Amino acid sequence: MMNENERPLNWDDTIEKDAGEYIILPEGDYAFTVESFDRGRHNGSEKLPSCNKAVLKLRIDTEKGAAYITHNLFLHTITEGMLSAFFTSIGQKKKGEPLRMDWGRVPGSTGRAKVGVRSYTAQNGEQRQANEIKRFYPKDGSTTPSFKAGEF
Repeated sequence: MMNENERPLNWDDTIEKDAGEYIILPEGDYAFTVESFDRGRHNGSEKLPSCNKAVLKLRIDTEKGAAYITHNLFLHTITEGMLSAFFTSIGQKKKGEPLRMDWGRVPGSTGRAKVGVRSYTAQNGEQRQANEIKRFYPKDGSTTPSFKAGEF
């Protein structure tokens, strides 16, 4: 979803903007907006067979500017709970009800999530950090899973 000031560049266009500061958020709960998503393919791994995936670009607005987190949602029955959590977070799914995923309504959607910080080693050997989504919260605002006596 591009705003009116965004456009593709030609090979010989002049550029002016400097690189923005990469913001690492402290671990915590944040409101997010889905900037965009791309359809992709997961080639398979030890834990998950090959399947389609949605590559989400999430924006979290802070006092220092916008922080961006890329999050993959894998379209497989193994990860159906994670898909449900995301769609519940953006208000498309209601707990206990089936949902046909409406990807056309995903860009621009808002929700809340727990954000964590992970450390990793870059290809050049440098130690770096990045934010990651730990969990999505239901749109109703609760930050803890609901509990019903006798259910697990």
